[in-house]
Amino acid sequence: MTLGARILKTGIAIVLALFLAQLLNAPTPVFAGISAIFAIQPTVYRSYLSIIEQIQGNLIGAIIAVVFTLSFGNNVFIIGLAAVVVITINLKLKLEKTIILSAVTLIAIMESPTDDFITFSIIRFSTVMLGILSASIVNLIFLPPKYENKLYNNVSDMSEEITKWIRLNIRHASEHALLKNDIDKLSDRMMKIDQLYTLYKEERNYFKKTTLLKSRKLVIYRQMITTLKKSFQTLKKLHRYENDLKSLPEEFQNNIQQQLDCLIHHHEHAMLKFIGKVKPSVTFEEGSISLDRRHLFQQLMEHYKDSEIIPKENEEELMQYHIMQIISAIIEYDEHVEHLDTLITSMQVHHKHEAEVTIEE
Repeated sequence: MTLGARILKTGIAIVLALFLAQLLNAPTPVFAGISAIFAIQPTVYRSYLSIIEQIQGNLIGAIIAVVFTLSFGNNVFIIGLAAVVVITINLKLKLEKTIILSAVTLIAIMESPTDDFITFSIIRFSTVMLGILSASIVNLIFLPPKYENKLYNNVSDMSEEITKWIRLNIRHASEHALLKNDIDKLSDRMMKIDQLYTLYKEERNYFKKTTLLKSRKLVIYRQMITTLKKSFQTLKKLHRYENDLKSLPEEFQNNIQQQLDCLIHHHEHAMLKFIGKVKPSVTFEEGSISLDRRHLFQQLMEHYKDSEIIPKENEEELMQYHIMQIISAIIEYDEHVEHLDTLITSMQVHHKHEAEVTIEE
């Protein structure tokens, strides 16, 4: 098992918080270490948002603790009531992420008040803030991973996995149960890709030139993910209606196989073009020697019109409906691949010197 960047950052933030607390002779440095845990974030932008939220949550906990202690004392039931109030206020202000820290601050102040309670409260409040500050320093010093690399590699790997299954499935060479299990895993990976896209989107650039390029890349990555989802949808349709596909004439099955092979090659061509392994001037020509995918609907209708073997009416309608779903998925996949290829070519042609994309494995 490897240690992730966030795990290491959390450990370093705790060490820094405890060290600073001891250096400043804080009476209970443990609260600085606890608050540092909640303030670690994967990106600088999220760290900035977290600081603001944590400060607000810390203030809410401290103020309620002081008011309740001075008004009603620090009986355990009073502490519980104060905690309810703190949680309610956080929810009203939409600060759900700071509820735990607010409660920690509340208990830290109310659990053992001294004669000089105000000074004691300020010290406890400052100790918690010290942990937040330590985590923020760590977030700024230890730069987040290159989310663009992680995003592209995840999209590329999943795309290869899906296209491998499509090639096997359309040739009726895949194991049904094994593919079903892999589809479930691919669904989880798709959620991870959406999260990586959000993290990449949140990365901030401080120069106008890089900001404009980032905006163009965001459009491409969004289309890249949409295209990936369309390929995944195509795979699921092929898997779900595999038996209906087998009932088609061999010639029609071969036509669908040819279209999918061509489409997969086009998708792979676009992905390689994005990282500079294919020249922008090179266009995808393989589609010109194959049938237009938009004619598949017409082929389907002609097949059922000319078919000599007519199943029961309900079965025929259901089978047509299933095959039409497969062909619709293929056409949607095709349209998104073409759009992705157009976006990538446009960026690389018109912004040749600034649009170089270097992806590390």
